[in-house]
Amino acid sequence: MKRQNFDERVALVTGGAQGIGLAVVRRLAKAGAKLAIADVNMTGTQKAAEEFSTESMSVKPFHMDVTDPDSVQSTVGSILRDFGRIDILVNNAGIVGRTAPIQDQSAEDWSRIIATDLTGVFFCCKAVVPHMVEQAYGRIVNISSIAGKEGNPNMVPYCTAKAGVIGLTKALAKEVARSNVMVNAVTPALIDTPMVQDIAPDQVDYLTERIPVGRLGRAEEVAAMVLWLASEEVSFSTGAVFDVSGGRASY
Repeated sequence: MKRQNFDERVALVTGGAQGIGLAVVRRLAKAGAKLAIADVNMTGTQKAAEEFSTESMSVKPFHMDVTDPDSVQSTVGSILRDFGRIDILVNNAGIVGRTAPIQDQSAEDWSRIIATDLTGVFFCCKAVVPHMVEQAYGRIVNISSIAGKEGNPNMVPYCTAKAGVIGLTKALAKEVARSNVMVNAVTPALIDTPMVQDIAPDQVDYLTERIPVGRLGRAEEVAAMVLWLASEEVSFSTGAVFDVSGGRASY
């Protein structure tokens, strides 16, 4: 059995200032990884890094706008200069957007969600994959959503973006499979994070009712799955989708 500690591994987590991203940062840092937290919320990113520094964990904040390819390339370059390598990429940055029927969703609503939740994953993978292939090692974990598999009414742009992340995961996994770069996706159901506040209350009730265990998920539960997928033990699983949905997934 291969090791589960992450000593000397370097992980980049996007959207790491709060919610699932912050829980992933905490879990990886406690396992021994060196962390680069990338987020547009630099205040939150710096606060998180300061918190971990008091616990003697190696965590550094970086500003990154995943919708801007220049920002992504520049930040990845800075991380490589500071740490020397990137072994793990967790594409977590995302937004929910408006809860509304399709006829009430504007072109701007659509573009903003697709840019953040799908195109941002593409930009980050495009920037990091060449380095992982060159070093013949990498673990990429894309945070999709159960909404990308099953769909939710009044959330067409979000569901579309998250379905796209699943397709991207499967295609990229096949491209890099022989380079010891494993690419997998996680599909959480509704998770109790600050993002829930961006969803209309009646929509939250609707989504919660469809979770068989009868509650929202916790960010730490998603982070536990990500930790395994980011480890060396995952050496024969790639292009796969792992549910953290409280039983909601039907396939």
